Amino acid sequence: MATNGVDDRRIAVLRRVIEHYVAAGQPVGSSHIAALPGVSVSAATIRNDMAALEADGYLVQPHTSAGRVPTDKGYRLYVDHLTSTDVANAGQLDVVNSQRLGDFFDSAHCRLEETLHRTSLLLAQLTNYAAVVTGPSVAEAVVRSAHVVSLSDRLGTVVAVLSNGDIESEQIEFSVAPSEMQIALVNARLGETLVGQALNTTTFVPRSAVGFDTGIDHEVEVLVGRAIVALSGKHGRDSVFVGGTASLTTSFDAVEVVHSVLEALEQQYVVVSLVRDMLQRGVSVAIGAETGVESLSVCSVVLAPVVRDGEIVGSVGVLGPTRMNYPAALATVEVVSNRLGRRLTEG
Repeated sequence: MATNGVDDRRIAVLRRVIEHYVAAGQPVGSSHIAALPGVSVSAATIRNDMAALEADGYLVQPHTSAGRVPTDKGYRLYVDHLTSTDVANAGQLDVVNSQRLGDFFDSAHCRLEETLHRTSLLLAQLTNYAAVVTGPSVAEAVVRSAHVVSLSDRLGTVVAVLSNGDIESEQIEFSVAPSEMQIALVNARLGETLVGQALNTTTFVPRSAVGFDTGIDHEVEVLVGRAIVALSGKHGRDSVFVGGTASLTTSFDAVEVVHSVLEALEQQYVVVSLVRDMLQRGVSVAIGAETGVESLSVCSVVLAPVVRDGEIVGSVGVLGPTRMNYPAALATVEVVSNRLGRRLTEG
């Protein structure tokens, strides 16, 4: 049977070449493939198949007398033919890492941002690739509760619990020291104004400005306005965390390539755009130029959505060289995204 004009035997040869190249990092010769366990055809047949794969653009020969290495097109054909069994077999975490993963999420009761940050570091350690974790956008989160706490005569903190599981807090200044009654009135007004609303859509109009309830304490209205303005400053931020970038220094031979990749990862909008594009297209693997980012054309990204209550609220992914262990990366990303989704669901 042929797929994309490539028969099953040649796809099997391509798979052997890629798996050896990923493991050893050296061009692969036909004699090596022919000597592998389970290969039942001659070296001459393997040589012909590799020549055909090269002619079709799936392999390339970096030097005249050297073996061959996969191209991005070859990696794509390989990834497209991975089965769920391939991924499951390659992605089995050892006992230590499996226990480590379970312990992490069982004890992840910190703020959302800290959980996402620590998840990116854990994923990077599990895969030895750079990890990219995105969470629910603050812009789309709905306020569940909000209140002001007085810290001193001149300083207070406004705290909001959001539907994405995050807790936002900002300091505000008091013109005069508020009484306990005024703080209670402020918190009541915050509840009326913010609860059930997204931070990026909330507007506040003081009651005194619309000509009713003129007996309302003016200082209460001022404090409510300051609290809302302080929280609203959060709405433009996306929750994006990149961990394990140090691993990139050993992934590429050229220093300038490492610098270029790191610069791209430091630009949050680049990462956010790439992740959103992959999620919208339902793509779990982007190879080389498929990322749409020129400086990442030497990289591959493996991504899985984070789902809470049936809704995609973020993503978990790894970024590394195109010479990546795709089955293991797919499996690890999947298990981490599932655990993170469960953690967010549990609140």
